Amino acid sequence: MTGRPPRALRSDARDNRELILAAARAVFSAEGLNAPMREIARRAGVGPATLYRHFPTKEALVTEAFTDQMHACQTIVDEGLADPDPWHGFRLVIERICELHARNGGFTAAFMSAFPDAVDFAAGRAYALRSIAELARRAKDAGGLRPDFVVDDLILILMANGGIRATSPATAVAASRRFAALAIRSFEASPDASPLPPAASLAPAIPRRVPGPPPRAAVPAGPGPAGTRV
Repeated sequence: MTGRPPRALRSDARDNRELILAAARAVFSAEGLNAPMREIARRAGVGPATLYRHFPTKEALVTEAFTDQMHACQTIVDEGLADPDPWHGFRLVIERICELHARNGGFTAAFMSAFPDAVDFAAGRAYALRSIAELARRAKDAGGLRPDFVVDDLILILMANGGIRATSPATAVAASRRFAALAIRSFEASPDASPLPPAASLAPAIPRRVPGPPPRAAVPAGPGPAGTRV
């Protein structure tokens, strides 16, 4: 026997894995992390057994689907820390992280979720938040960032930025850039800046959304049976 069948199987498995990851990113972006695994398998064109063979849990699938985005987030933060002007570096981080999240709709939900077994993902998020806190401290010392900024304010920005809904990815990115500019303007220190409201402690979790009943259509008044009005 030759080695070709095993190589073909490995190629098929690799292709299926990439199809699953691409489908997962699309489904999580459109429907959130509560989307069923069967829907992801259907979108990828594979059976549920194939999906679970590659990713035994949804946590494993989410972590793998957004690993590249987490690495990109860490790179953005490192570039901000390396900037000799900490206020400029802080602004760069806000702008680029908002755009990263806008381009990858499901990443916001993944970043904000707590996966107790996803050690690498949780470590990446903790590193990013610690680094941003250090960059914020430097920007405050340099006089660029208002002194009452806290990292939870960044969580607010990510949550709000994640709520952008647009008709195309390009429109979403454009809206995110404008939103980031508005956020940065609010963070800038000035002599007469009024204090912010008390900071709220925001846990990295997605708020549960309970769908309400569909609205009832209005029934126009008009003649009913036998000439009556309804």
